[in-house]
Order: sequence, then C-alpha cells, then structure tokens
Amino acid sequence: MAGRIRASDVDEVKARTNIADLIGEHVSLKSAGVGSLKGLCPFHDERSPSFHVRPASGYYHCFGCGESGDVYSFMQKLDHVSFTEAVERLAGRIGFALTYDESGSKTSDGPSRSRLYAANEAAATFFVAQLATAEAAVARAFLGGRGFDKQAAAQFGVGYAPKSWGDLRTTLKSHGFTDEEMLAAGLLSQGDKGPYDRFRGRVIWPIRDVTGQTLGFGARKLFDDDQGPKYLNTPDTPIYHKAQVLYGLDLAKRDISKARQVVVVEGYTDVMAAHLSGVTTAVATCGTAFGVDHIKLIRRIMGDDSGLGEVVFTFDPDAAGQKAAMRAFSEQQRFNAQTYVAVAPEGLDPCDLRLERGEQAVRDLISLKVPMFEFVMKTLVAQYNLDTVEGRVAALREAAPVVAEIRDASLRPGYTRELARITGVDLAEAQSAVERAVRSAQSARSSASPLTESDVPPVFDDANDRSSAPTVSYAELGGDALIRLERDALSAYLQHPGLVPENLRTSLTQVTLVQPTLELVRQAVVASGVVATSTEWLATVVATMPEPLVPLVTQLAVAPLPETDEERLPLYVSSIVSSVVERDLVRQKAEAMSRLQRIASSNPAEARSLQELLLELENQRRSLREG
Repeated sequence: MAGRIRASDVDEVKARTNIADLIGEHVSLKSAGVGSLKGLCPFHDERSPSFHVRPASGYYHCFGCGESGDVYSFMQKLDHVSFTEAVERLAGRIGFALTYDESGSKTSDGPSRSRLYAANEAAATFFVAQLATAEAAVARAFLGGRGFDKQAAAQFGVGYAPKSWGDLRTTLKSHGFTDEEMLAAGLLSQGDKGPYDRFRGRVIWPIRDVTGQTLGFGARKLFDDDQGPKYLNTPDTPIYHKAQVLYGLDLAKRDISKARQVVVVEGYTDVMAAHLSGVTTAVATCGTAFGVDHIKLIRRIMGDDSGLGEVVFTFDPDAAGQKAAMRAFSEQQRFNAQTYVAVAPEGLDPCDLRLERGEQAVRDLISLKVPMFEFVMKTLVAQYNLDTVEGRVAALREAAPVVAEIRDASLRPGYTRELARITGVDLAEAQSAVERAVRSAQSARSSASPLTESDVPPVFDDANDRSSAPTVSYAELGGDALIRLERDALSAYLQHPGLVPENLRTSLTQVTLVQPTLELVRQAVVASGVVATSTEWLATVVATMPEPLVPLVTQLAVAPLPETDEERLPLYVSSIVSSVVERDLVRQKAEAMSRLQRIASSNPAEARSLQELLLELENQRRSLREG
C-alpha cells in the first residue's frame, strides 16, 4: 500500500478546494454578510440556520452544535472517513495527483472508501454498456414499456446486469479491482464456491450521492426464473447507507434549492417519469421508509428555514400507501416547510400516470396536492363507521390531535369546522376535542425532560499558562459590552487582516485585553504577523493556539460581522480595532494618573516619568483619532 501523503500535497489540495463550493454541494448556503455564508447545519437538526462558512478563511463553524473546521474536517465528519481518505477524496474531486512517501506505510481495516467509489463507478460503466447488448433486449423492452427511450436511460444512467454469475467480477478484475474491494462495495456476494455477481439478469439504476458519486445500485428483476426479490439493492457498505440516500437527488438538488420544493415519490421509474414530465424536484427512497435522515438531507438542500418551502409526498391510495403517509406525518413536524400529499386518480403512480394520461397529468398531480394534515385527518376518519354514535366519537377522538398539531394556529378553526363536518358532530363538540388535544400536547412537551446546558467555564486567570486554557465560546463572550467589543474586534481582524492599517496592527501589539481568553487569542494573532487575504495566516494563528481554544478562534473567524456593506467594511474593521486600542490607552492613562496622584511629590523622578507617559499616551490617542 502507498505510504503517507506528502505534506505539501495536503496543503495544495486544501488551497485549491473552495470550501463554499464543497459545502454548497451538501448545504443550501445564503449570504450572511460580506464574505460570509450560512445555512442549516449538516451535523445536527435545526430549524434556523446557525452554520456559517467564510470562504476567504477556509473555515466553517456551527453556532448551534459547535462543529467547526476546514475542508478536511468537513469531509471527515460528513462522510465518516479518515483524514487520509478525506485528502484522497478532495484530490480526486479537483483532479490532483497525490504523491505518497513510500518510506511510511498506510494501514487500513479494509479497502479505502476511494476504492469503493471507484469500483462502483466502474460497475456503473459496465452496466450501461451491457444495456446495448443483445441479451439486454428484455431490459430495453421493460424500459420502453414504461415510456423510457434510449435517451432517458442515458440521462439516468440506467444499465443492465447480465445473467452471468461472473461477468462483472471478471471485468472489474481486469481494471485492477480485487474481490475484497468488490465484496466491500456490495457488488459481489460470497457463496460456498467463492464470490459471485450480486446483480444478475436485472435492470440497474445507479444510486448516487448529492455530488453525483455512485454509492450503490437498485435492481429490478426481469426473468421468471429469478428467485430473488422484485427489487434488490446494494447492502449497507462503508459508503452506502440506504436510510441516508435518496435516489435522484444528484439530478434534483439544484431545482430543489431553487424552487424550495421537493417531491417524494415511491420508486426509480416514478423519479424518471416525474423528471421527464417537468417535475425536476422528484426523489425516492431506496428500499426503506422515509425517515429522519432523509428529512435532514432534504432540509439541508432545500434551505428549510423560512417555512416557505414545500415537501410533497405521493402515495398510493391503498393500505400500504396510507401506512406510508402516516409514517411521514409522524415526522412532518421536523420540517419548517409545508408538507403536502398528492394522490393520483385511480391510484396511478407517476410512471403509470405519464403512460396513460401524459406528462401534463404528472404536473397536474403535484399542483393538485392537499395539505398533509388534511389528508391524514380524512384518512383516519374514513376508518370508522360514521353511521353510529360510537364511530363518530372514535373518529373525532382519533383525528382531533391531527388538527391540534397544525403549526399555524390561524388555520385550526377552519379545519376544526371541517373535522366537525366530515365526522358529523356538532362544531362545539369538535372544538372541545381539538382544545383537549392541544392541551394534551402542551402538557406532554412541558413534562418532557428539559435540555440542560453545561455551566459556563470559569474565566482563565493566568494568561501565561496556555496548557489550561478555558473553553469559552463566542456566545459566552457577548454579555459584557467591553468584552463584546474585544471579541468583535478580534473577529474583524481575523477575517480581514488586510483591512487593518499598519499603525493599528502595531498598536494592537501593545494593548492588553480585559478578557483573559481573548488576550490569549490576541497574543497568537500578534505572534503570527499578517499575510493579507491569506488562509495560511489564519492556519498559523490556529496552530499557535492551545487546543482548547481552537474552536473559539474558528468561531471568531467565521462569525457574521454587523457591517453588510462591502464599501463600508474597511471603515468598520479599522474603527472597531481602533476602539479597542483607544479603550486600552484610556485604561493606561487612568492607571498612570492614579499612580501619579498617589506618589505626589515623594518621588520627583517617577512623577516626571509618569507625566511623560501620560503625554505619550495622549499623543497616541490623538494620533489614533486622526487616523
């Protein structure tokens, strides 16, 4: 195996990778001021964006969960990879050839993730090529029968797995892949007589992540003698987790972010039919129920923080579809966006609807969506015999909590009246049931175990003992006005060192900040010098900090600045740094004046020295104000 990656290559890949572009492939980022971007954190569930990215510095930080770092730490955290694998992935992303130090050794518990990605890409190419063979006539007929021509198959990367037990294995071996790598990627299965192709005699759909890398495959059987399930997917692997991927997201992500809408359908052919009909925000789960991880993924792409987005679920009207709808409803509160349900007439799914009634019918299906809580309310009521008193009471009891969960309280009265109408009870009775459900929900929330915050760490008293530096956060430094000034000045300096005039940089070396932790940061900033507009300079600052303070420096480096006008930004940066310097000059003058008053005429020499110091401090203050 190759040895350690050359350090200069690690630095070069980092320098060539735009952190905003990288994170933007996974998170919908919006402007948060000059040179700052923000979005929903990919590492924890949140409703309001607290994840900030500053491209100029190459760092990100979430003010909600505390995650922070650079392009490498982002890849490691998001994809659960080692540092080496993160470097290799980013190098592959920009087409950079890494050099390894052969004197070292690279250990691994199995094939690297980069090899698994490569094996899947090679398999996808193989399957696509097989679709054009004579044996694949049955696959082409299957696709044609569902309205998909050659161009559609190419658009979605659809392929064919031959009936042979070893054609894929043989082909990938010729490309240098080992059985171990193919087994780890889920391309082979292990039998008593050795490894064999997992997918045989099936139509194949590649399942890709949001960046377009192939993670695995979904396969539909074509032959009657195939004893396997109708649909067979890649098993969970180091790079493929079915609960965390959505088919079609790589094609839909831009329109999802732009339109603030996502349409969740039930299968691969439904995604194809929707996209070909103009519903280009359609995605589907891959052999599993729609769950929490899918919601997190969608929210990051859609930028679900304003409540203006739409999530539209399409379900079959049968029992299985209704069960899926209830599962989705149980999680819909995790969305800020409005959730809807679209059910086609006669129970047609998008693929069949396109075949029988045309592409306009698919577009109409989505436009005729109904709010999810309305759909669920009517579904629950329909389960009861409303011709009996017992049935009406039971239906009301079952459906009232659905109305109670409507986030927009102004909508509840209207849906309460609708609930009374469809159940056949008096309005007052329906109102009472909904009110009881609201109180019950509030009581349940209030009785839940409250989240506790850790105590604020004690203030660090010895600025020289760097090994025991406190873990103070950016937010914890915002209570006192003077400390907040110091915090914001350092934040402005770290983000825009080139905008700080030379005289202020010099003055900053001579001040002492009141807050001990910020004083440590100031010392590191001063010790690192200044290389304007250079991310290497910030990395140098981080490297000089004690480990517990690195998160704070990262927070300061990405925190949004109050000045959002780029033309006025230089004035803001110089003014706030100047204010910190001036405040320290005032402090020094006060201390000198107090000392002078105490010694009076008892020490003429020291008195003269203090008078000279006072004059010098005043001159510095005037010079500072004059610019």
